Amino acid sequence: MTRQLVSFQANKPRPVYRWYKYKEAFSASLVEILLSKYGITSGRILDPFAGSGSALFAASDAGVNADGIELLPVGHQIILTRKCLEREFTPVDFSALKRWETDRPWHQSKVSIPLPELRITTGAYPEQTLQLIEQYMGAWQRENDRVQSVLRFALLCVLESISFTRKDGQYLRWDYRSGRRQGAKPFNKGGILNFDEAICAKINEIYDDLETGEEYRELFSSKGLQGDIRLFCGSCLDIMPTFLENSYDAVVTSPPYCNRYDYTRTYALELALLGIGEKEISRLRQEMLSCTVENRAKDLLKINPGWTKAIAAADSQELLQAILCYLEKEKAEGRLNNNGIPRMVRGYFYEMACIIGECARVLKPNAPLFMVNDNVRYAGASISVDMILSNIAETLGFHVENILVLPNGKGNSSQQMGKHGRDPLRKCVYVWRKL
Repeated sequence: MTRQLVSFQANKPRPVYRWYKYKEAFSASLVEILLSKYGITSGRILDPFAGSGSALFAASDAGVNADGIELLPVGHQIILTRKCLEREFTPVDFSALKRWETDRPWHQSKVSIPLPELRITTGAYPEQTLQLIEQYMGAWQRENDRVQSVLRFALLCVLESISFTRKDGQYLRWDYRSGRRQGAKPFNKGGILNFDEAICAKINEIYDDLETGEEYRELFSSKGLQGDIRLFCGSCLDIMPTFLENSYDAVVTSPPYCNRYDYTRTYALELALLGIGEKEISRLRQEMLSCTVENRAKDLLKINPGWTKAIAAADSQELLQAILCYLEKEKAEGRLNNNGIPRMVRGYFYEMACIIGECARVLKPNAPLFMVNDNVRYAGASISVDMILSNIAETLGFHVENILVLPNGKGNSSQQMGKHGRDPLRKCVYVWRKL
């Protein structure tokens, strides 16, 4: 186990998985190792936080059926477009895609489609780049739905590289050339790719990874041997209670970490392109697992009255309750850099307890659950996410078989380094087994 293996880094050199840089993803290689090591060669697995679909496609390639739940439309677009490319695209569609890379029809387009904006994305692109994006969107109207989907996806993949922004965990960081003031020190993101260079390279990469001809026919003729993929769009808190008991052979997942990352901000460019408006952004932010200070408390028993045991498991977890008491005291004495932290941490663990309870319910007896997660620190207090969640899991019907600790511990968050130092925090892969 390496940190590269449990991050997007190991996906970078892999055809198909490299198309979209989903920074929060774990690698397909990790999924392959876990399925092989634990002998999962058939049946159906579940990923309640599917993200860009690495677990789903890696399982499918191994001949295992896979279900994924994903809240963010960015993940929906990535997963559904890849399914379309691998299972529905025709040789004629591939020819059309190749023509876009060679002929660049957007330069001849007399139709422009305005690029949707959010408040946070206004002014995100150089003026000429914005004009070409809108001509590109206008030109794709002449293609069929399958080709349009892939052209939209290719644009999704390059938005950051052609913009003044860079994803930075809790927010979008803006380059000084944007004219936006952000922080005391001007930020220089380095080279900003021009539109033609970026979009042509991405279309060519997609085309090359699924090249036509004999390799294409071999690829698609083998798809019948692979596992089925089903995507459920929404929150796993809402969707998992609708699943049947004892129906999955494994869970492979990585939930958002308890680290204040707001995916609706870091993926704002992509969400704007997909037509997600301000009200929908606010709704998505609240439906996410509580991992940002803006998350309001969820009424978990209103969502599912059957979660009393899960909530009781969190109530009785001594380390968690001690941490929550400490954070409330720090808040009362004005020592937290954001007063929403205690509410966020509480929400995170109580919601995760409910999700763990649902995983225990839908897994078959003796089936494993694999989870990648990170420990965190607030106000100098190290929060052992791995130990707390594993203890809750034991209360809800799991045996903790292993906690695989990754080497090269990560340091403290940037806000706390000056006061608390760069003490390493554990990143782990949990291996639990349903009793």
